[in-house]
Amino acid sequence: MSEPSLSLFGFTQSPFTKEVADSELWLPPSKQQLVDELVDSLQQRHNVLLVGEPGVGKTCVLRALRQRLPTERFRLTYCHNATLGRRDFYRQLCLALGLSPKATAAAVFYAVTSHVQELASSRLHPVFLLDEAHLLHSDVLAHLHILLNYEWDSRALLSLVLVGLPELQDRLSLGTHTSLLSRLHSRLLLEPVTPDDSANYLRHRLRLAGCDRELFPREAVALLHESCQGAHRDLDRLASLCLRQAARRKRKLVDSDTVREVLERQHSPALA
Repeated sequence: MSEPSLSLFGFTQSPFTKEVADSELWLPPSKQQLVDELVDSLQQRHNVLLVGEPGVGKTCVLRALRQRLPTERFRLTYCHNATLGRRDFYRQLCLALGLSPKATAAAVFYAVTSHVQELASSRLHPVFLLDEAHLLHSDVLAHLHILLNYEWDSRALLSLVLVGLPELQDRLSLGTHTSLLSRLHSRLLLEPVTPDDSANYLRHRLRLAGCDRELFPREAVALLHESCQGAHRDLDRLASLCLRQAARRKRKLVDSDTVREVLERQHSPALA
């Protein structure tokens, strides 16, 4: 935000930036419960399917999970480029694990599985977080269950967390992927937040930015929540626009008229 906007509202920083430390993330009770379920599943060395609509907080849940898992027992590896073929997918895993990627598909797969076994011998449980997994190639999805197969499928040396849009579950329900789906012990759905959640989220982000007073009255929050359909990524964007508009008008509150004005501009034909 501009300097005049920051000073008008008493902010020490922009309130809706993506640059928020894991320790300062805000999660509603429903998502806290979901993080608890994820931690419990991984402590049991299970594999997890986590799906939700865009912007409802899947990445925030993963960041909260990262905070909760003890580093002396778990080794998390995050991969977000899901549009690769099978060999390049495993090469990406090699790089994420700090390994030198090999030339052939068999060699990179062997490097990954050998590393998993080495971690197990060190009493570290590896967890692969595969984000945007609804974009994974079919040949990758069809092969992932083999990645989970150690010592004749008698030991759980690795946990997969597949994260994506709800269509991911539909893809996994196809006959070609039932072997992988049967290994996903926990299947979790991330629901949109409630209006009260949105109000508390706005208060939290404003407080982090140095403002302890209410800037968004109840009606303004209701309008924003309805427009975003419970997706906080959109809420961040619209709340920032509303604050800028209020600052231009020298208003110290983001009232419902300001929100309506911003929403109308967002839906105008010129921006379509």
